[in-house]
Amino acid sequence: MNFPLPIKAVVLDLDGTLLDTAPDLADAVMAMAADLGQPPIDLTTVKTYIGNGVSRLVKRVLTRTMDGEPAPALLARAMPLFERHYGEWVARKSRPFPDAVEGLLAFKAMGLPVACITNKAERFTLPLLKATGLYPLFELILSGDSLPEKKPSPLPLLHACQFFGVEPNETLLIGDSLNDAQAARAAGCPVFCVPYGYNRGRSVTELDLDAVVPSLLDASKRVVKK
Repeated sequence: MNFPLPIKAVVLDLDGTLLDTAPDLADAVMAMAADLGQPPIDLTTVKTYIGNGVSRLVKRVLTRTMDGEPAPALLARAMPLFERHYGEWVARKSRPFPDAVEGLLAFKAMGLPVACITNKAERFTLPLLKATGLYPLFELILSGDSLPEKKPSPLPLLHACQFFGVEPNETLLIGDSLNDAQAARAAGCPVFCVPYGYNRGRSVTELDLDAVVPSLLDASKRVVKK
């Protein structure tokens, strides 16, 4: 791919790309595990479990595996506990990654519309964005329960393209994980990934990407408004 990349819109992932939300997620699942009498879990492990939505995160913590399925009765007890703790602590420790806000503002300064697409449920997404002051910077916010499908489905990206009136090949997705790469490729969008996020403990260099960028600010220097 030749740079700068001409685009008409930008889509940003939230957890692991824009905001470091792992500390609050870890606190919530640690409290949930304690409530259930389960062994403690550390922040490093929780980071490898983030990326496929709250339900999968809770299942991973309950089973301590990536694809395990806990007993339905245990999951039914665990979900309300997690949701209560996370609802209380959703923005207690979460902060933007270095140069993330600066990158977002750089895209805005170019006159590019910016969307946030996350697999996080809306009841957590909106309070988090408002508490961190980022909510007004997005023209569109899609959470994991906003549409019938979430990433890695291309549906949220295609919805954003339609909302902005642009083609997929004119819409850049910036994320941190396999979900983002798969969603972008399925939609026909170019995709960058940052290396510091939550990709299940794997390096993003293994993914099918157009670029690995050190930060969102660096990403903004590799594009131009079409």
